Amino acid sequence: MAIVKAILTAVTLLGLVSLTAAISGTATFYTPPYVPSSCYGYQNNGVMIAAASNVIWNNRAACGRRYSVTCTGQTNRGPWPCTGRSVIVKIVDYCPSGCGGTMDLSQEAFAQIADLDAGKIKIDYHQ
Repeated sequence: MAIVKAILTAVTLLGLVSLTAAISGTATFYTPPYVPSSCYGYQNNGVMIAAASNVIWNNRAACGRRYSVTCTGQTNRGPWPCTGRSVIVKIVDYCPSGCGGTMDLSQEAFAQIADLDAGKIKIDYHQ
C-alpha cells in the first residue's frame, strides 16, 4: 500500500510540474469569422480561441485543449507590445504550416495580451 501511495504521489507531482512548465513560441492573430473550424465545424466556441500550428496540432489531438498564453516580447523592432496580462484560449482550429506562429490567436485573445499593431509576438504557453 505504501508503494502505491508513493507512486500516486510521484505521478501527481510530475503532473503538476508539467502543468506549470511554460513552453516558448510565437503568436499571430486572425480575424472573424471564426466558424467553420477544423475541430468543431459550425459550432460557435466564443472568441477566446486559437488555431494550433503543427507544433501542437498532433493530428487533431489539440482540439479542445485550453492553453494559458502570455506575451513575452516583440519579434521585431518597435514599441513593447505586451500588456502584462495572460489569456486562456481553446484550440478550435488548425493553422497550416504557413501561419507564421506556434498559435494563431483570435483577434480578441491577442488584444488581451498584446497590441494588435505588433502582428506577431513571442509567447509562453502551457496547458
